[in-house]
Amino acid sequence: MKLTINGDVKEIKDGVTLPELLIIENVEQPDMVSVQLNDEFIRQDEHKSVVLKDGDEINFLYFMGGGA
Repeated sequence: MKLTINGDVKEIKDGVTLPELLIIENVEQPDMVSVQLNDEFIRQDEHKSVVLKDGDEINFLYFMGGGA
């Protein structure tokens, strides 16, 4: 199936769950990343139940703190 991941179209095997995709994509600190699926944020406690479908758009977002 084709997924758009952070703006790049990639071919991924069918039936992949969100936690599996985090591993496939070597996402650093998966417990600290926010996931947006088709323009909606997915809560951490819902990741396990998400099975991705052909055409899904996924963004991995890291929010950084800081300031001066």
